[in-house]
Amino acid sequence: MYNDDTELIFPNRVITDLRDLRGASWRKLVDKVAKQEVDKPDQVAFVLMMARVDGCLTCNADSFRAMKGCTQCAQDAIRRFRGDDKELEGLFTKARQEVDEATKPNG
Repeated sequence: MYNDDTELIFPNRVITDLRDLRGASWRKLVDKVAKQEVDKPDQVAFVLMMARVDGCLTCNADSFRAMKGCTQCAQDAIRRFRGDDKELEGLFTKARQEVDEATKPNG
């Protein structure tokens, strides 16, 4: 079964659909990231964080998650996340550090 909403990894077009699923600090983070251009480090870090929270690397075309689509999968993952918003912010910060390290020029 093919779903138009299913991609290989968490798509940045879904970021704004996650805004109202948690508290104020989560909304603030989503708003900050959603305002940026696609290739900005914060948005890349958010995609990395969400790919980990969603389990994108273990998703495949025949999985239930793929059949639901990326938007529904991401919303479900954020709703089910057992930590608080601060923990999600910590995961984002860690992902941002990894993006910074990966894009740091070799000098």
